[in-house]
Amino acid sequence: MLFNNNSAKTLDLATMLEFLKRGSFKTEKSTIVKNTQKSVRFPLKLEEISAEVVKKKIKNLNMRVCPPDGKVRISAPLNMSQEKISRFAFSKLGWIRKQRSRMHNQKFPIPDRFLENETHYFRGKSYPLKIITNNNATFAELNDQHIILNLPPDAEIDKRRSALNEFYRAELMQIIPPLINKWEKILNVNVASFHIRSMKTRWGSCTPKTRKVRLNLELAKRSPECLEYIIVHELVHLIEASHNSRFKALMNQFYPDWRLCRKELHSLVISS
Repeated sequence: MLFNNNSAKTLDLATMLEFLKRGSFKTEKSTIVKNTQKSVRFPLKLEEISAEVVKKKIKNLNMRVCPPDGKVRISAPLNMSQEKISRFAFSKLGWIRKQRSRMHNQKFPIPDRFLENETHYFRGKSYPLKIITNNNATFAELNDQHIILNLPPDAEIDKRRSALNEFYRAELMQIIPPLINKWEKILNVNVASFHIRSMKTRWGSCTPKTRKVRLNLELAKRSPECLEYIIVHELVHLIEASHNSRFKALMNQFYPDWRLCRKELHSLVISS
């Protein structure tokens, strides 16, 4: 879950004074270490919550609450003061607690073992696995009732996972281009390239400067509406880079049900 400083509000004076009085506004005592990537990393204590701050060569201040355990990670420009970073983080304590509570209340799935009749998902529908082990080749396919894994008899879990992920990737490579083409025309934007990746904390991302879009492989498992929502979301970032009121107005205009899709995705755990 990501929060951007474009929507941040300054803490009121009374709250700030209370934080300072309790000493909660200070970063934990630690040695700030610079690494070869020209970044600075240090911990930040937000009352009962520990956050990690990474200052690096970026323009905007971002905050992420990461599943499954709700770790708080803050990315900030190299030249931004620790005071400004702390002020932003404390202004979002309510939001942080809400996201952490949501994650802690989620029921996490049992790790996939890719066995016969194990339930897997494609395009929002559940399918039991059917294992065929009399093949030398390793691949997955879909029929009306099953996702079929064709495997050598000695195929281990990593090989099974890889076969299913390649199936998902191949399907997305067929599904996504027409959707991007559709929304490029509607939004009057142009995508330079898109990539499908395994991502632990994001359903998608976009770099407006390069017009490159990245989409999570997990979207193959989700409903068609959720996949299209993420594509629209990322393409709207080519018009408006931040999640401000203009961005939301554009989403309301072009994809009115986006909040329902976002709620559905927020109720799901991204597989690791």
